[in-house]
Amino acid sequence: MKKPTIIIGKKQIIMTCLTLMLGAAVYVNYATAPEIGDKKDGTVSASEDGSIAHYGETEFVNADVGAASDYFAQARLDRMNGRDEAVQTLQTVMGGGDLTEDEMVVNALDAVQVSKLIESEGKIESLIRAQGFADCVAYLDGETAKVVVKTEGLDKAQAASIKEIILGETEVPAENIRIFEVK
Repeated sequence: MKKPTIIIGKKQIIMTCLTLMLGAAVYVNYATAPEIGDKKDGTVSASEDGSIAHYGETEFVNADVGAASDYFAQARLDRMNGRDEAVQTLQTVMGGGDLTEDEMVVNALDAVQVSKLIESEGKIESLIRAQGFADCVAYLDGETAKVVVKTEGLDKAQAASIKEIILGETEVPAENIRIFEVK
């Protein structure tokens, strides 16, 4: 009797690698996020004078947050939930139905893009906190970058260093980078 042979094709190898990369990116995002405590009633309000200061191409928006740490924890949780939903959607699309090879490749590339964004957000947040900022959260979508930083006042040098970190980690044009301050 002839033994059955197991055939592993290119599609299965690509799908396995992409799934592992996506899982690693989600783990890195989870590992770098701080623990989330009990939620307090913290609300974001606009600055008293409603002004927005412009330094070069970067836009700053001041806001007071009653419990800033809760804001950052909630923002990370919301971002992680959104990304988890995107991952599940991609896995559902990849795993089901009669997809052509081209559709599989497009879906695989989308999964790789999501995992790269997750990894970049984690790196940006770590590097900004390493510069002495109390907390921050980064949002990337491939074309824009938004960073919310906890600070008592952001000067031009600090804004330039944050912008430099984002430009070093992503391919987002400088004019599409926005930095928001939270006190």
